[in-house]
Order: sequence, then structure tokens, then C-alpha cells
Amino acid sequence: MQLYKYALIAVIAFAVSMFVTARMIPFLREKQFGQFIREDGPQAHLSKAGTPTMGGIAMVAGITVALIASSFITGKFGADKLAILLSMYAFGFIGFVDDYNKIAKKQNEGLTPRQKIVLQVLFGAALAVFMMLREGTSVLIPFAKVSVDFGVFYIPFIIFVEVAMANSVNLTDGLDGLASSTSAIVAACFAVIGMFIIPGGNEPMAAAAQAVFGAALGFLVYNHYPARIFMGDTGSMALGGVLSATAIVGHVEWLLPIAGLIFVCEALSVIIQVTYFKKTGGKRLFRMAPIHHHFELGGWHETKVVRVFCLFTLVCCIIAVISVM
Repeated sequence: MQLYKYALIAVIAFAVSMFVTARMIPFLREKQFGQFIREDGPQAHLSKAGTPTMGGIAMVAGITVALIASSFITGKFGADKLAILLSMYAFGFIGFVDDYNKIAKKQNEGLTPRQKIVLQVLFGAALAVFMMLREGTSVLIPFAKVSVDFGVFYIPFIIFVEVAMANSVNLTDGLDGLASSTSAIVAACFAVIGMFIIPGGNEPMAAAAQAVFGAALGFLVYNHYPARIFMGDTGSMALGGVLSATAIVGHVEWLLPIAGLIFVCEALSVIIQVTYFKKTGGKRLFRMAPIHHHFELGGWHETKVVRVFCLFTLVCCIIAVISVM
């Protein structure tokens, strides 16, 4: 693998994402596309109301340009890259509609949960069928380092992976720079695996991961605390869709809950909180869910939460790499 070529992909994604983000901030302010803050959320976040949102469009632009450019840089074209882009667009579209509805209604409500899940399942099924027809139904099992044929269970498995990842990243996007920084680390992990670990390399996976890595960092320039722009559901759903598709193309779906364990923890904290609340008649296990708010209400500044969560993600990614070496 020629590393400079993959580094160039990340640089292109970074530059495009940062450029578009910088241009979007004044545009979104002018159009009054500002974030609405949950009234039942941390009181410290109320000051963030009105911060431009839907900035995830910039990351989508960066990933798109970089992934298209990668075909000329590496000389390798293929349907796998198109599938990754379409997955990103599909889930990003769900987030975009959700964001737009929130802005139009001037409240923190968008698509209904039922509408979201139906669209997510349909888009996940489309990718599952494509992959099944193109490359079969085998999935690599980490640590055991063997591929298992999922057969008839492959399609529902892929649907679950896509839906779970998109919603988990979406839940993680609650602090300045949290979703973008952790996603960048997971993407870097997949890039390493795609370039160096998978026998013969997996160019579509490596190229897509580098594009996500660069685009997330480019957006982070303006999204770190204090954030000048939020990615919105447009960005978080798109990130979930593109990261899951990248893993699926590399047949390393089981690495998602390892490398992206922070996303799993965020989602589980919400499930546990809701279940515990219902079972105990109104008691809460966490101060607030998702779990990043639990630490924030415990006295941690949100920058500390982001740093700790990034360190945790880095450790998880190292474990993920080791699991397939």
C-alpha cells in the first residue's frame, strides 16, 4: 500500500470539510438554522440555543469529494465505494429531514421514531442485499479470526448493524466535538485495518475510512468546544451510515461494537435508563442519559468528558486492531 495516496485522501476530505464548514456558519446564521435545546437537558446547554446546526452537510461533502478522488488517486474504481456513499446519503437524508422539520416547527422535534426506524430498515436492507449479491454472506469474527457464513441471517444482521450504528452515533452527538472526534478515531482504526491488517488490503474500506477521518477532523476545527456549529442529525446519522457501511464492505462488522464501544455505551445507557425508569415507577439509574450527560451533571466539564471518551475510544480501537491481527 502506498501510504501517501491514502494520506492524500484524508487531506482532501479535511480541506473540503473545513472549507465548507467555514462557509456554512454565516449562511446558517443568516437563515436562522439554529439548534433547539432540550428543556429537560443540562441547564448549561441552554446557552447553546441558536448555534448553527445541520453542519454535517460539510462532512458529507468532504467524504464525497475525497472518496471520488480516491478512485483517481489509487486507480481503483468499484461499486463498493458507491455503496458506501449511498449508505451515507441515505442515513444523512433521514437526519436532514429530521433537522429541517425541527427548524420549520421551531421546536426540538423532527421525524417520529416510527418514521425514522422504517426508513433506516429500508436503507439498511438495500445495502444488505447489495453486499449479499456482490460478495456473499461471510462475516469475520474478531479474535477467532475466522469467517462465518451468516446465510439467511445476513440481511437482518446487516440491517441491525446499520440501524444500531446510526442511532448510536446520533445519541453520542450531545457535547461539543464528541461525535466528530470519536468518529475520527474509529475511522482511523478502520483505515489501519483496511490498509495493513486485511490480507491483500481492502482499498474501498481504507479509502472510505481515510475520507471519514479527514472530514470529521475538518469539521472538528469549528465543532470543538465552544462549538461554532453543530453537525445535527444530518451529520450524526450520515456518520453512522458511512462508518457501518465501511465496516460492512470490509466484512468486519463485529469490529464496530469493539472499536465503537463508546457508541454502544451511549445507546445502552438510554435503553437502561428508560427501562429502569419504567420498572421503578420514575427512578433514574443515571443522572441523565445518554451517559455523557451523567458525567457532565456529576461535575465534569464537557471538554473533560470528550477527552476521556476519546481516550476510551482509542483504547477500544487498539483492541479492535489486535483482535484481527
